[in-house]
Amino acid sequence: MAVKSNKCRATGRRTIFSVHRWLGLAAGLLWLFQAVSGTIIVFHWEEDDASIAGRHVPTDLSGIGHTISWLAPRGSGRQVTQVWTSAGFSDRYDVMVVDDKSGEVTTVRIEGDGTPIRLTPPGHVNFINTLVLLHQSLLSGTPGRWAMGASGALLFTNLIVGLVLAWPKKGNWARALRPPSKGGPIARYYGWHRALGLIWCLPALLLVSAGILLAYNGPLQAALGATPPTISARPGPARVSFRDAVTSALRQVPGARLAAVEMPSAMDATYKVHVRTAGEWRRAYGDSMVFVDAVNGRIRGVALAKDAPANLYWFDTLAPIHTGEAFGLFGRILVLCTGIWLTTMIVIGARLWWVRRRRQASKL
Repeated sequence: MAVKSNKCRATGRRTIFSVHRWLGLAAGLLWLFQAVSGTIIVFHWEEDDASIAGRHVPTDLSGIGHTISWLAPRGSGRQVTQVWTSAGFSDRYDVMVVDDKSGEVTTVRIEGDGTPIRLTPPGHVNFINTLVLLHQSLLSGTPGRWAMGASGALLFTNLIVGLVLAWPKKGNWARALRPPSKGGPIARYYGWHRALGLIWCLPALLLVSAGILLAYNGPLQAALGATPPTISARPGPARVSFRDAVTSALRQVPGARLAAVEMPSAMDATYKVHVRTAGEWRRAYGDSMVFVDAVNGRIRGVALAKDAPANLYWFDTLAPIHTGEAFGLFGRILVLCTGIWLTTMIVIGARLWWVRRRRQASKL
């Protein structure tokens, strides 16, 4: 009976090993792209801002307000719909200017005082931003996101299988974590593949699982009932200036940093001011909001991230976990290292398969 049990375990291990190998070969190129692109875009906000010459200018809400009026004056057929922090260098912002007829969006990067430093016309291809979209959705919208989510789920499964295969028997960790310096190429490649997998697999599983859930954020958000804070539309003409609205909003949350402003529209005269408060996991974009009446300047509502219901709070942690923002600079470096680790694992695994294949072919 013991012999039969050992044979069953050996057969099961060979099956698991075969599944691990063929899953890796089948999806390896897509995983390699995800790993390489993810490594490059960890600091994509800073990379984008570093590509634009300019100086640091502290945020001047009056200056930004004047630039908004200049970009979309009354009767111009244009309107500014949103202003977002660039998330790279401090005190830089992106102003979204929409053409009323075509609906096309022109993005203007400005300094803190409102000085334009880059104009991105509709349809313009930016390498870094395009790489981000490729990493998220292969430039295919929701179907692409779901495809990347399925790829991530396959990767997660393969990481688990690899961890099971690499787990040292009888707790012999010293041997498992020390790749052999002697022996043939198969032994050396396998030793490195196993050791690196054991060292870094758990952080990779955390980041990959958050990425999978983000890929299905729409259905997941609906299933959780994680509805972002909203407020009823406010009819009436917008009379309150950008500066006054944002100043009032920041007074409501002392110490908060401006993250974004959704401008009032013909259908809703409300400024929706996004701010980042102390303790939030996101590095640049805040999950707290202040609603300011654009007709009379009164505060219509304040929704702080710390007061969010558990389902919304949990949902909002997925992005900062996947990008590493949740753990500060250390977390982002951890994500960078994970991308390099995954790239290395794929290359070593492919090389191991190739050497084994050549050896088997030479025996025929």
